[in-house]
Amino acid sequence: MKIQDFDFYLPAELIAQFPAKQRTGSRLLYLDSVNSQWQDALFSDLPDYLQAGDVMVFNDTQVIKARLLGKKSSGGKVEIMVERVLDDHHALATIRASHAPKPGSRLLVTDVIPVTVVAREQELYTLHFEHTMTVTELLECYGQLPLPPYITRPATAVDEVRYQTIYARNSGAVAAPTAGLHFDVSMMDQLHAMGVNIVYVTLHVGAGTFQPVRVENITDHIMHSEIFHIPQATIDAIDHAKTTGGGRILAVGTTTLRALEACASLHQGRLVAGYGDTQVFITPGYRFQIVERLLTNFHLPCSTLLMLVSAFAGMENIQRAYQHAVTARYRFFSYGDAMLIEKKL
Repeated sequence: MKIQDFDFYLPAELIAQFPAKQRTGSRLLYLDSVNSQWQDALFSDLPDYLQAGDVMVFNDTQVIKARLLGKKSSGGKVEIMVERVLDDHHALATIRASHAPKPGSRLLVTDVIPVTVVAREQELYTLHFEHTMTVTELLECYGQLPLPPYITRPATAVDEVRYQTIYARNSGAVAAPTAGLHFDVSMMDQLHAMGVNIVYVTLHVGAGTFQPVRVENITDHIMHSEIFHIPQATIDAIDHAKTTGGGRILAVGTTTLRALEACASLHQGRLVAGYGDTQVFITPGYRFQIVERLLTNFHLPCSTLLMLVSAFAGMENIQRAYQHAVTARYRFFSYGDAMLIEKKL
């Protein structure tokens, strides 16, 4: 398959620049991939598509203030996006600058934090933060919320709240698991009361989720690496639903799906509790082993996330549904509307 197979026309005004006034105030497009049918709905209608015994798996990662501004010793400006904290004084990061800094270069972040470029591998730099505070503490004090590149405005105090899920608790992501941004406390309480089993995984979303596919043949693309953790309680809930036939497995977001499917692929179709590191690249033809339903937002043309949902629903189903979403003026990307997808059999 070629990258152009996943292209579509998206008017710029459909890219959501702000969240809906209320978390549950977005629209919802329901896609029945089995019967190639869709239905326009509201996100507040989501419980109507669920039943007691269903298992919803959420990603409880928490977005860190990963964006740092600074300058090189020459005075040139740099923008650092921390991808992963390695230890108290080292981190992996991407760097935007007029000229890429070389290993051994010195940077000064926010005029107070000396940073040394230790090494570079492709687009990621290993950085040494020379400060008494840890990297995590420095980010909390001096970092900025890393809004996605297609949100063309500075982050505000509103984003500090709304670009974080209400159940975020494990710090480490540089981008939000955006399907979860639609849920508020009332919706979660309603799902609990219905008998829906709510469980969690953790996958720290990396900046690589926004990296474009730069190859024509998608099989040549190398995915970014992401760390995930799956607790035993989540596995128990999924196993119970599958063995009893009492409910369907719904992944809230592509990151949740990636964690579950990556774990299954590492263990011959089984889920095993613990930590893992995945570079799984899900494209049409992929055989899903765990997830039966997917709640997600609308994704970028030619992106790896669009390829993932095309694998889940079928390319033709996604192409037709996205054409409808554009015509019907759905809002796209992180602060946009949601889509509930039944897996294509």
